[in-house]
Amino acid sequence: MESKRLGLAIMYGLITIFMFAIATSLLFSLLLRFTSLQESSVAWIILTLSFITLFIGGFVSGGKGREKGWMLGGATGGAYSLIIFLFQYLGNDSLFSMNQLFFHLGFIAVAMLGGIIGVNLSGGKISKA
Repeated sequence: MESKRLGLAIMYGLITIFMFAIATSLLFSLLLRFTSLQESSVAWIILTLSFITLFIGGFVSGGKGREKGWMLGGATGGAYSLIIFLFQYLGNDSLFSMNQLFFHLGFIAVAMLGGIIGVNLSGGKISKA
């Protein structure tokens, strides 16, 4: 039963991450299309929003799981990186570059931090009584 709850927590975190990613992608694609902004001028903003999104996903995952926040956040960040890797490999037939690898390791670390904080703010373990 515990593994089912932890799996659901990771799934909630992933759904949160992808919902935020879809919303920010739509916003920036519209900004890039209908304004004079260039992709290079918003690259750091997009990267910052990516880290915030992974933190929020880890936070949600840790809050739903209520224990083992580092593991839930790490698994959420790892699952996100795996999904992105599979899309890139299967869709573009390319592996992660060294630069992307470092970013995704950072994503996993930030999601772990979010999971730890999510567990601590949610009140910790669920009582079995």
